[in-house]
Amino acid sequence: MKEFDYLIVGAGLFGAVFAQEAKKAGKRCLVIDKRDHVAGNIYTREIEGIQVHEYGAHIFHTSNREVWDYVGRFAVFNRYTNSPVANYKGEIYNMPFNMNTFHKLWGVVTPQEAREKIERQKQEYSVAHPGNLEEQAISLVGPDVYTKLVKGYTEKQWGRRATELPAFIIKRLPVRFTYDNNYFDDDFQGIPVGGYTRMVEKMLAGTQIRLKENYLEKPQQYKALADTVIYTGMIDEYFDYCYGALEYRSLRFETETLDQENYQGNAVVNYTEYEVPYTRIIEHKHFEYGTQPQTVITREYPREWKKGDEPYYPVNDEKNAGLYARYQELAGREGNVIFGGRLGQYKYFDMDDTVEAALQCAGKIIK
Repeated sequence: MKEFDYLIVGAGLFGAVFAQEAKKAGKRCLVIDKRDHVAGNIYTREIEGIQVHEYGAHIFHTSNREVWDYVGRFAVFNRYTNSPVANYKGEIYNMPFNMNTFHKLWGVVTPQEAREKIERQKQEYSVAHPGNLEEQAISLVGPDVYTKLVKGYTEKQWGRRATELPAFIIKRLPVRFTYDNNYFDDDFQGIPVGGYTRMVEKMLAGTQIRLKENYLEKPQQYKALADTVIYTGMIDEYFDYCYGALEYRSLRFETETLDQENYQGNAVVNYTEYEVPYTRIIEHKHFEYGTQPQTVITREYPREWKKGDEPYYPVNDEKNAGLYARYQELAGREGNVIFGGRLGQYKYFDMDDTVEAALQCAGKIIK
C-alpha cells in the first residue's frame, strides 16, 4: 500500500480544489510545488497592508452558480467590478468598447450614431477575406477603434506586428452600445477579501504540503509515493520536450511601492500605444478599495517564452494544437498520471474554468 492516494503536483487553484475534494472523500493527499508558496499564479503577497497580485491581476468572475458558491466557502468576496481604462498617448478611453468610448472618440451620444459611425468605417476599410489580424480587426470595428485601442496592445502581447498575426486570433471584438464600463458580462464578480493566498490556504487546510520540491528532478521517487499523480505542470516539459516545445507567452513584472496615496485612480490601466513597452499598470490597492497612505504598482511587460521562463499564455494556434495532440497521446499512456490545469491541458483557463475543471476531474476519478 502506497503512502498516499494522490500526489498533486502544483499548489495552484486546480491542485488546491482537487486536494480539497480528495480530502473530503477521506483520501490521503500530498501536494508539492517547486515554488516557495502555495496559490500558483494567483498568489497574493501583502505589502504595506495591500494585497499585491504577484503574477498579474486576477479578478474572479463567473456565471456558474455552483462555482461561485464553491469558492465562497473559502473566502468572502468583495464587490469589485473590473472596469479597466486604456491610455493611448495620454488620452483615456473606457474598456470594453462602449458608448463612453465612442463618445470620447467621435462625440456621438446615441447608440444609433455610434452604430452608423462604426458601420461606415467598416464598409470603407474592410476586406472580404481578412488575411491577417489587422484586416480582421478593422473589418470588425473600423480603423479608429483598432488603431487606438487594439493594434499596439495586441502587438506587444503577441510580440508580432498585427499584419504578421493570423486573422483567426481575433474572432470577435466586444462592442457594447450602452454606457456600461463593466468588462465582464458574468453574473458574479469580485476579489477575495484578504487575497487569493488565504483562500487557497483554506482549500489546502489539513492536506500535507511540501514546497520547493520539483517533481521532474526525481519523478520515479515521487510517483512511488502515491497511487495516482495529478500533474498541473507543463505537459511538454513532463515528457522532456521529446516532440519539441509548445509555445507560450511569458511576462515580466516590475513592482514598486510609492509614497503616495493614489497613483492612477484605477486598478488596471492598459497602455495601448506600441511605443510604451508595458501593456498595463496595476495599482493593487484599488482591488480592495484600500485607504493606505502608500500604494503599490506593477508594470507588466510581455515577452517571448523560453525554457526556464514562467509560461503564462499558451499560443493556441493550429501548429501548437497539433503538437499538443501528440503529447496528449503520450499522456494517455501514462497510466496513473492525470494532467490538469492550464499547463497540463495547454489551454487558457479563467479561474472559474479552472475550478470547474478541477471539480469535474475530482468527480470523475475520486471513488
